[in-house]
Amino acid sequence: MKTFVYSAHAYDRPFLEQAARKRHELVFTEEKLTLATAHYASGFDAIAVFTADDCSAPVLDKLYTQGIRYIALRSAGYDHIDLHHAATLGIRVSHVPEYSPYSIAEHAVAMLMMMNRNLLEAQRLMKLQDFRLDTLTGFDIHGKTVGIIGTGKIGIAFARIMKGFGATVLACDPVQHAEAVALGVQYVSLEELLRGSDIVSLHCPLNETTRYLLSAKQFEWMKDDSILINTSRGAIVHTKDLIQALEDKKLGGACLDVYEREKGLFFEDHRHAVIQDEDFLKLRSMKNVLLTGHQAFLTREALTGIAETTIQNLDYWQLGYKSPYELHADETFRGSSARASAKDSGSITVLSI
Repeated sequence: MKTFVYSAHAYDRPFLEQAARKRHELVFTEEKLTLATAHYASGFDAIAVFTADDCSAPVLDKLYTQGIRYIALRSAGYDHIDLHHAATLGIRVSHVPEYSPYSIAEHAVAMLMMMNRNLLEAQRLMKLQDFRLDTLTGFDIHGKTVGIIGTGKIGIAFARIMKGFGATVLACDPVQHAEAVALGVQYVSLEELLRGSDIVSLHCPLNETTRYLLSAKQFEWMKDDSILINTSRGAIVHTKDLIQALEDKKLGGACLDVYEREKGLFFEDHRHAVIQDEDFLKLRSMKNVLLTGHQAFLTREALTGIAETTIQNLDYWQLGYKSPYELHADETFRGSSARASAKDSGSITVLSI
């Protein structure tokens, strides 16, 4: 199948080429899919896109006029595509419901440990030959309470690691997963989780009910010295309210691999640009905020899984079959949980707040 691959970077292109094994004609660009770049796909059967790409209705209309009938998302999340409009046009859409959950869970743990044990500051002081320890005190995770919002495969992988540290683990999810219960995870309401946790980690998708799931009201519930980790989607957290909570010392810190307005910012080289986003600049300047650029998924195992499932979707379509990973206009994470067990991002769609 002749496929145009948007947002293809040096880190993922070799994995896609290896998975395709010349069964499909892949043409790559590092540029994002936008209304201005949609014409690149003219004459192709399919496109493959990532989370930074724009699959809104106007872009889909333009793709359709150019003959595109298949869109392979190289992600589990699909908040960046208008599924209803795709269905109206007859464009078939697939995603990657599962790839290494450990990649994201382990990155969340790495960020937590770096924040807690002040490793960036320690390295800075080491280079200055300042060997004082006065500003480097952290805390034991052993004996602390960790709250996990969303217990899909990533949330459960994170819970397993936290149980290994000796932490008590609370969870909030409308589906009480047997695997989590077997680990000793206790399911509670969102308010109870936020009030009782020393560490809160987000592992739920972005949809209508999780957008701004954590805002000023929820930050008031949290412990004053608690740490928030977000490796899911930026808009699950209200950025301005988070900044205010950090400035008011309502939170001890935030570890963020995602950002509410990361499109057009992350995955690109801005070394010679002046960033105008005041909220991002504020977060980047705060000593109790650790930022990474949506890289939690970036392991060889995860990239292999993403590439193989993406190519598998193209295989099905090329043979005239429906892919088991196709999405539909009425798709929700709860609706897909029977098929994918919310394999990547958890299964929250409605929360009793």
